[in-house]
Amino acid sequence: MLRPERMSRVSVTGSKAVMDDVVATVHDLQLFDVTDYDGEWEGFTPGDPADGADDASTKLVTVRSLQSILGVDSDDYDGPTRHLDDEELDEELASVRERVNALDDRRDELDDELRAVEERLVAAEPFVDLGIDLDLLHGYENLTVTVGQGDRENVRRALVESDAVDRYEIFGEGETLAVFAYPGDAAVEDALVGATFASLEIPDTDADPEGYVEQLRDRKRDLEAELDDVAAELAEVREEVSGFLLAAEERLAIDVQQREAPLSFATTENAFVAEGWLPTERFVDLAEGLQDAVGDHVEIEELERADYDEHGFATGPADEIAGDAGGDPVAADGGHVEGDQPMSGGAPPVVQDNSGAVKPFEALVEIINKPKYSELDPTVILFLTFPVFFGFMIGDLGYGLLYMGIGYALMSQFDSDVVRSLGGVGLLAGVFTAIFGVLYGEVFGLHQLGEVVWGGSPPLHKGLSPEHADWATAWLAVSLLAGILHLMVGWGFDFYQNLSHGIADAMTESGSWLLMMFGLWAWIFAGASGSAPSILYGTDSVFNGHPLPLGFAGFPDIVGTVGLAVFVVGLVLLLYGEPLEGIEFLNVLVNVLSYTRLAAVLLAKAGMAFVVNLLFFGVYVTETGHGEAWHFAMGHMPEVGSTAHGHEVVEIMFGGLLHGGIAAFLGGVVILVLGHLLVLALGVTSAGLQAIRLEYVEFFGKFYEGGGRDYNPLGYERRFTSEE
Repeated sequence: MLRPERMSRVSVTGSKAVMDDVVATVHDLQLFDVTDYDGEWEGFTPGDPADGADDASTKLVTVRSLQSILGVDSDDYDGPTRHLDDEELDEELASVRERVNALDDRRDELDDELRAVEERLVAAEPFVDLGIDLDLLHGYENLTVTVGQGDRENVRRALVESDAVDRYEIFGEGETLAVFAYPGDAAVEDALVGATFASLEIPDTDADPEGYVEQLRDRKRDLEAELDDVAAELAEVREEVSGFLLAAEERLAIDVQQREAPLSFATTENAFVAEGWLPTERFVDLAEGLQDAVGDHVEIEELERADYDEHGFATGPADEIAGDAGGDPVAADGGHVEGDQPMSGGAPPVVQDNSGAVKPFEALVEIINKPKYSELDPTVILFLTFPVFFGFMIGDLGYGLLYMGIGYALMSQFDSDVVRSLGGVGLLAGVFTAIFGVLYGEVFGLHQLGEVVWGGSPPLHKGLSPEHADWATAWLAVSLLAGILHLMVGWGFDFYQNLSHGIADAMTESGSWLLMMFGLWAWIFAGASGSAPSILYGTDSVFNGHPLPLGFAGFPDIVGTVGLAVFVVGLVLLLYGEPLEGIEFLNVLVNVLSYTRLAAVLLAKAGMAFVVNLLFFGVYVTETGHGEAWHFAMGHMPEVGSTAHGHEVVEIMFGGLLHGGIAAFLGGVVILVLGHLLVLALGVTSAGLQAIRLEYVEFFGKFYEGGGRDYNPLGYERRFTSEE
C-alpha cells in the first residue's frame, strides 16, 4: 500500500508487416503505456500513422460536433451496445449529419431573425409613448425631425441657445420627445448634444406605433414557437440517434488511437521498436497476447524493473538493463540503439496499490497530486487518521448516521469516480462519527444515549458542561499526543525516503526533526523546568486521573534533561545539513500545538448542537459534587428548588420553546430541524476542513511532494460498442 505497483520498462520489436496486428493486440489488452520516441536513435525515425487516420479523425470531429449540437450526454445513455462496420457507420453518419445540420441551420436562422425582431421591438416601444404616427416623423425636406429621450427643459434650453435653429416644436410629455426644427440640417443634432438627449432611430415604416409594435410582438411569438418546434425536433433526433453517435464516437476514437499509435514508435524501412511501461506482474500477459497474435514475428523484452529510488529507474550495468542478451539492440535493417539510452527518458507512471476501503482516499491525495513513483503513498495513513480526526471532532450517533447515508448515496447514485470516492470517504467518516457518538453518549447533541447504552454516564465526555469541564482540557492534551504520533509518521516517511541518499543525509534532513520533536516534548512532559502546564505534568495531569486514569504524572527530571540534550543534538544536525532550515526549528513545537484544533472544533460543534437543543427543549441546572450539571427538559421543565436527577435544581437556563405553547412549539420545531442541518453542514466545512488541513499541511508537508505521472495504457474502455 505504501508503494505503487512495480513497473517494468518493456520493448516490443518486430517487422512492419505485423505492426498493425501488434497495435490492435496491445490496444485490446490495455496494458502498455507507450513512450513517445524522441528521435535520438541512429537510423530510426518516428512512425507514420496508418492509412485512414485522417479520415477517421475527420469523422470523429463530425460526430463530436453533432453530439454538441444535440446535447448528447454519455452519462444519460443506458441503451444497448452496437457493432458498427465501416459501411453502416458512413451511411448512418451521413444521414444524421444531413438531418441535424438542416435543423441546426434553421435554428440559427430563426435565432438571427428573433434577435433582429427583438432589437426592432426595443427601438419601437418608446414611440408608443410618444403617440405620433411613424409616417409623420420622416419625409420632410426643410425640417429636421429628431426623436430621443431626455429632459424637456434641457432640450428647450439647448434649442433656444442654438444660433442654427430658427424655429422648433417639441412633442411628447414623458421621457420620449420628438423635436421638429427649422431649418433642416445637422446643426439641430449638434445643438442637442449638450442636452443629454439620447437620439433614437426612427423605424422605417408608415404604420402607427401601436400597430407596428404589435406586429413585431406577433412575429416574435411566431419565431419563438418555430424555435420550440425545431428544439422539439432536435430532441426527437437526439433520442433517436444518441446510441449511434456514442457508438460512432467510441468506434472512431478507437480507430484514431490505433491508426496514430505508430507515431510513438521508432521505425526503419522494415522494422519498428515500441517502448513503454506496464505493471511488472502483467508482463507475461502482454508477452502471451502478442505471441498468440503474431507468433515469432515480434520480440518482447523486459528492459528493466524500476526501483523505488529517487529517479525510479533500475541501476546497474548497461547490458543488464538492456536485456539478458547483452550488447546493443539492432533492428533487422540496420537501425542502432545505444544500450544505455532508453526511449522512455522519464520516470515510470504510477499505479497506486490500494484496494477496498482504502481506495476512495486516493481522491484526497490526488487533490494535492499523485505520488511520485519514488515516494511513499500516504493514502493508507489518510485512511487510518482522517476518519478518526473527523469522528472525534463531531462525535454524535445521529450526525454519524446521516453522514453515512450521504456517503452511501454519493457512492451508489453517481457515476463519477471522484464523487464516488468522496462518498466512500464520507461513509467511513460517518462510521467513526457514530462510534465516537456512542462513546460520548450523544445523539443529535442529546445525552440520553449514554443512559440507554451505558446505563448511566458514558465512558467519554466532550467537556462542554461544567460537571465534565476537565474533559475539555484532557482533549487538548490528547490532541497534542495525536499530533506527535502523526508528525512522527510524516518525518519517519521522510527519513526512510532519504535513506537512498545515505544514512548521513537521512539524519540531517529528517532524523534531526524527529530528535528535536521527541526531545522537546520529553522535556515538556518532564515539567519543562517548572514551566509545563499542569494538565501535562504533576499530580493534576489529565493523564493522572483528571479525568484519564492512566497514572501518568509526567516523566522524571532526568528524562527531561536527556530530552533537552536530544533536542540540541537534533538542532545541530539540522544546522549542519541545511542551515537555512534552522530558522524553522520551533516547528516541532508549533506543528504539534496545531493539533489542538481537534479539541477546539470538538467543543465548538458540541456548543452549536447544545444551543439548538437549548432553544427547543430548554435546559435546567442542578448542583452536583463535581460542579453544575446541565439537563435538557425532554418531558417537563422542573421548578427551581425541586429535585431532578438526584440533585437540587438551582437554575433554569432557558425555558425552551417546547414548553411555550403551540406557536412557540411550531417555531421551535423549525429551529430544531434547521439548526441541526446547519450543524451537519458546518461539520463538513469545519471538522472536515480542519482534519484535512492537518493531513495536507502538517503531515504531507514533512515528506510529500507529488507529481507522479498517470499510468495511461494504449486502449479504450468500451461502453457503447461491441467488437462483434
